[in-house]
Amino acid sequence: QVQLVESGGGLVQAGGSLRLSCAASGRTFSSYVMGWFRQAPGKEREFVGAISWSNSVTYYADSVKGRFTISRHNAKNTVYLQMNSLKPEDTAVYYCAAKVGTVITTQTRHYAYWGQGTQVTVSS
Repeated sequence: QVQLVESGGGLVQAGGSLRLSCAASGRTFSSYVMGWFRQAPGKEREFVGAISWSNSVTYYADSVKGRFTISRHNAKNTVYLQMNSLKPEDTAVYYCAAKVGTVITTQTRHYAYWGQGTQVTVSS
């Protein structure tokens, strides 16, 4: 059974940085895509970025490109979301998700496995 556990959320001032972690277990993830999504109050869950575990190819939403970076640590089965130059509009619950396959997609319905989410709050 796939389990995804996020950590690292918190409160940060605008312009600051946070690093989120997603610890994955229950599978060999070499043929998975690991995605990060976020959901602000009253809004739909949206794609932030993703990494293909097999070849480390990444893809980001325009809203975070150049500020956020996704990486992975094979030995720890962990994916990271490094968030720099944070803005108040980045405030949301951030979710880690996994989908089978090597092609990155941005739609939530393609991701079968989800973590519980971690809150990120950016103050102005």
